[in-house]
Amino acid sequence: MSYGRQNGDTVKKGRLFVISGPSGTGKGTICKRLTDIADAKLSVSMTTRAPRPGERDGINYYFVEESRFREVLDAGGFLEHAEVYNCLYGTPKQPVFEHLNAGRDVILEIDIQGALRVRERCPEGVFIFVLPPSMSELRKRIVGRGSETEESVNLRMGETLKEISCIDKYDYCVVNGVLDDAVNRIAAIMTAEHSRVDADVAELLERYRNEEAALQGDAPTKGDR
Repeated sequence: MSYGRQNGDTVKKGRLFVISGPSGTGKGTICKRLTDIADAKLSVSMTTRAPRPGERDGINYYFVEESRFREVLDAGGFLEHAEVYNCLYGTPKQPVFEHLNAGRDVILEIDIQGALRVRERCPEGVFIFVLPPSMSELRKRIVGRGSETEESVNLRMGETLKEISCIDKYDYCVVNGVLDDAVNRIAAIMTAEHSRVDADVAELLERYRNEEAALQGDAPTKGDR
C-alpha cells in the first residue's frame, strides 16, 4: 500500500516528516520499517560518532571525521546540526530539498535539538515524537546495545526527562511499546497529513471548476437533439 499523495493530485512538493525522541526509543528501526511501506525517502545524516555494530556508511549515517563535518558546516550545507553526547550530527540539506521539490516525502530521523532547529526553518513539516513505554524499558534497550559504558548510559537517562519536556513542540506523539503498532500509527499519520486541508485546496477547487465548465461546454443543447 502506498502512503503518498492521493490519485488525481497534480505534482506538488512532498511533505517533510521529522521523527525524533530520546535515545533508545527505536526511532531508527521505525523509520526503516516506514520506508518499506511508505512512498518516502529516508534522509541520511552526517555524524562524527563511531559506527555501531551493523551500521553502514551512507546507509545509516555518513560517518566522517570532525574536520570534514566542519567543512560542510562552514559551506552552509546543513539543514540543521547539533552536538549530542560529545558527537556532531547534521542533516545535509541539498538532498532533502531535491526530494521535496520533486514531490517525494522525506522522513528525517534526528535528535530533539535538531528537530527544533528544523521546525524554525521548515514550520510546514510534520513533527512526531517517539516515546518509550517506560524508563526501565528504555534503560534496558540502551544497555542491550552493548556499545555504551555505564557512565554514558547514566548520562543518556539523565537527559531523557529533559528531552521529553519538549514534547509540546511536536504535532504528534507515539509510544513505541510494540514496534508494529508504532509503525502503523506513524504510517496512519502520514496518510492523514496528505488529506489535510491547506493552501493547496484553492488549486484543487480551481481544477474542479475548470473540469465542470468543460463538461457543460460539451453538453448537448436543445437544438442539438
